[in-house]
Amino acid sequence: MRTGVVAPSENPLRDPRDRRLPRIAGPCSLVIFGVTGDLSRKKLMPAVYDLANRGLLPAGFALVGFARRDWADQDFAQIVHDSVREYARTEFREDVWQELCKGIRFVAGDIDDEAAFDQLSQVVMDLDRVRGTRGNHAFYLSIPPRFFGPVVQQLKRSGLSVSTEGAWRRVVIEKPFGHDLDSARELNRTIDEVFPSGSVFRIDHYLGKETVQNLLALRFANTMFEPIWNANYVDHVQITMAEDIGIGGRAGYYDGIGAARDVIQNHLLQLLALTAMEEPLSFSANDVRIEKEKVLTAIVLPKDLDKHTARGQYASGWQGGAPVIGFLEEQGISPESITETFAAIKLEIDTRRWAGVPFYLRTGKRLGRRVTELAVVFKRAPHLPFNATDTEELGQNAFVVRIQPDEGVTMRFGSKVPGTQMEVRDVNMDFAYGDSVTESSPEAYERLILDVLLGDPPLFPRHEEVELGWKVLDPILELWASRGRPEQYESGTWGPVGSHEMLARDGRTWRRP
Repeated sequence: MRTGVVAPSENPLRDPRDRRLPRIAGPCSLVIFGVTGDLSRKKLMPAVYDLANRGLLPAGFALVGFARRDWADQDFAQIVHDSVREYARTEFREDVWQELCKGIRFVAGDIDDEAAFDQLSQVVMDLDRVRGTRGNHAFYLSIPPRFFGPVVQQLKRSGLSVSTEGAWRRVVIEKPFGHDLDSARELNRTIDEVFPSGSVFRIDHYLGKETVQNLLALRFANTMFEPIWNANYVDHVQITMAEDIGIGGRAGYYDGIGAARDVIQNHLLQLLALTAMEEPLSFSANDVRIEKEKVLTAIVLPKDLDKHTARGQYASGWQGGAPVIGFLEEQGISPESITETFAAIKLEIDTRRWAGVPFYLRTGKRLGRRVTELAVVFKRAPHLPFNATDTEELGQNAFVVRIQPDEGVTMRFGSKVPGTQMEVRDVNMDFAYGDSVTESSPEAYERLILDVLLGDPPLFPRHEEVELGWKVLDPILELWASRGRPEQYESGTWGPVGSHEMLARDGRTWRRP
């Protein structure tokens, strides 16, 4: 009888390169700090169940929660059960749940509670004995960034960070990785004192999305794109992450962080690096990281940051047919807050491939719709053998990777309109994952959690990339801090006027996704 949690194959003839066989994690546990938060409830715990349901977790896998709650193991198990029922991607199967439930444990305590960490150490040792986890434990820090350092130090003090021979201990941290370059360096030093670099996994969930990974396949598995993927043919690149929601109940996290720190420093700069990188020698973690770092090192800021950056705060307006309040009216936000909810910047990459090609990055809340996309916009044909009226409605060719929510790829090009006259207009050719692939895409956290348990790091940014990202963003943030309150923009629109003026100065416009 098949259960959702299985042991890896013992077949000595199995070729690890055979992609027909799934990769299954070895004996291990996952310890989650901050299990009462939205991330854990909506993403992490459902992802663990989905992995179990797909048969990708080992027999004896254990899930340990750590939080300030007076819960017993069964109380935490009920929380996991409810989260799985509400948010899991795969169907609920009682046999899978019962097997997973056997390894669920809970430790009550605070970040500075040494006794709680000592108890956690005892729980981990008991799991090695009872569940056969063999000393392999990953610690997921789903907590505010200010607690990363103290938790890592507690793991060191209690001996939880130390692995025995043949076993491993790993730590997973969520962005933002610091709030500027200095704090990022300090955090990296703190973590590196406790865990070796190969045991530190910095989660950027966008890198776990199928469409982001497909970008590398599109570029390097095909011959039709790479010859034109350069400054000879590309006019500019736009990378957009737009949300139609406000900050909700995240005022405590978001105020003082803002859109640029929350999204541009990590998600969008990582997308830029994957778009602009040269072909790596292989898709090993080290080879991919080397090429991404080359791109991030070559980024050049505009000389006039005032004219080539924009920021804003959403004001009241209409969203989805209903009135919504502005950022400064949100519960927990000071009326004097200068935190931006929209950020847009222009960057260039000083390499032969990309010299002179601007990369425009934007992100914001309460925008026209929820969408994340990467658009490579090509130059116009140098000569058009048509009458001027024939191509009045012809725009620029574009290659668009739709990352969410409608995952796929769009190619925009000119085609003749049916009829007796020669009239050329833009048409779209679409590839949609939902129409072309029968199996639904795994949630990003499924892929990333499995990679942590496997010790496979290609999708995780290293500390060098984090610090290079802050080097790009720090001068912009320093300028904005000296400029007072951001420009207001009406909820449900596509951002502040200054953002549109930023592109208009270059003779361009933002795409309307």
